[in-house]
Formats: sequence, structure tokens, C-alpha cells
Amino acid sequence: MQTLTVTAARAQLGHWLARAVKGEEIGVIVGAQVVALRPVPIQAADYMETEYGLTREEADRATNRMKAETQIAKVKGELVSLDEIASSLPHAKRRRRQKQPRRAGKVHA
Repeated sequence: MQTLTVTAARAQLGHWLARAVKGEEIGVIVGAQVVALRPVPIQAADYMETEYGLTREEADRATNRMKAETQIAKVKGELVSLDEIASSLPHAKRRRRQKQPRRAGKVHA
């Protein structure tokens, strides 16, 4: 196991996380303990409960309610498509970056 201080881990966190994702054992020393960096699988079955505190039945009821509300809004003409929004926006012209004038006394290769 590769062990690191918090400071060393923080300095190259992306690097150490990438190595951990590839299966390498990476640990960060925190006080008298070593905390492991490793991927954690997310279970779709318990995601709603873990993240939002909803049971599967509550999540299903919420989904059905949102679908029904969306359908009603669609029938009433209250929804706007992304194409309609995009067509109403002024199209931003691309600005070309102007070259900065060279400063006198500098040598450019």
C-alpha cells in the first residue's frame, strides 16, 4: 500500500485517485489512522434512499406525480421547448482575440 500525508495527497489528488481507480491500494495518513482511497460502487436500488431518504415506493409516487404534472402542463401549452428558448436568444458573435502589441526591449524567439 502506498501511504501519503494529507498534504502530499492534496497536492496531487487527481493522480492518486486515478491510481486508486485502477486498483492500486492508496492510503492517506490522518492522525494515527490510515484512510483508504478506493472506488465505492453505487447501488441504483438504494440510491434514492441513501441520497434523498425516499423509499422505492415514495420515489415511484414522486415520479408518477411529476409525469402527470408535466403532461398537464404540456396540454395547457405551459411548457417551452429548448429549441424555442434557443431561438429567442440573441446569437453571440465570436470575438477574435486581438494580438497584444509587443513590448519594446523584449526579445522574442
